[in-house]
Amino acid sequence: MDLLPIRRALVSVTHKDGLAEFAAFLHNKGVELVSTGGTMRFLKEQGLPVTAVSDVTGFPEILGGRVKTLHPHIHGGILANKDLPEHMETLNSLGIKPFDMVVVNLYDFRSALDKHLDPAAMVEEIDIGGPCLLRASSKNFNSILVLSDPSYYAEAMAEIEKGGVSLAFRRRMAAATFRATSAYDGMIAEWMAGGER
Repeated sequence: MDLLPIRRALVSVTHKDGLAEFAAFLHNKGVELVSTGGTMRFLKEQGLPVTAVSDVTGFPEILGGRVKTLHPHIHGGILANKDLPEHMETLNSLGIKPFDMVVVNLYDFRSALDKHLDPAAMVEEIDIGGPCLLRASSKNFNSILVLSDPSYYAEAMAEIEKGGVSLAFRRRMAAATFRATSAYDGMIAEWMAGGER
C-alpha cells in the first residue's frame, strides 16, 4: 500500500513535547485517539476525546502499569497487513479494529541512570510495552506509521495533509524507530552488565 490514510492512532508517550498540537491536528482530521495512563490524562486535559486502551482490550492495566498494551486487541490491530484479505478477515471475525499509526516514545532510562537510582527502582524504568509497540509497528510499516520521537510530528502532519502517508515516509520512520529501540536496549544492557551506575 502506498498512501495510507490515518483513521486510528495509538498514542502513549513519555515526552509530551508538541503532543497537544499534534493530537489536536489528528482529532481535527477525524482520527480516533487511543491511549494509556498519563498520556490519556494529558489528552483529556487538552479537551480531546480519547479511548482508553483498557476499553479496547476489555482488561484493566495490571501489575502497577507493567501490563497495559500487551494484548491481541492492540497488537493484532498493529500487526495486520492491510494488503492481505485473510489478515483483515481475521481482525473482523475477532472484533479487532486496525490501527494506522503508533505514536510512542520510551521511558527515560537515561534520566534514571543520571539519578543513580537503586537497582529495584532502575528496573521499573525499563519500558516493555513501548518497545513492543514500536517494533511491531516498525515491522508492519507497509500498513502502519510509527513515530518514535516528537521531532517527526511536523513531517507526519504534512504527509497527512496530502491525503495519506507515503510508503517511503513510513519505511524511513520504521528504520529510525529500530535505531531508537536498539540504542535503548543497548543502554539497558550496559547497565545490566555493570557498565552504567
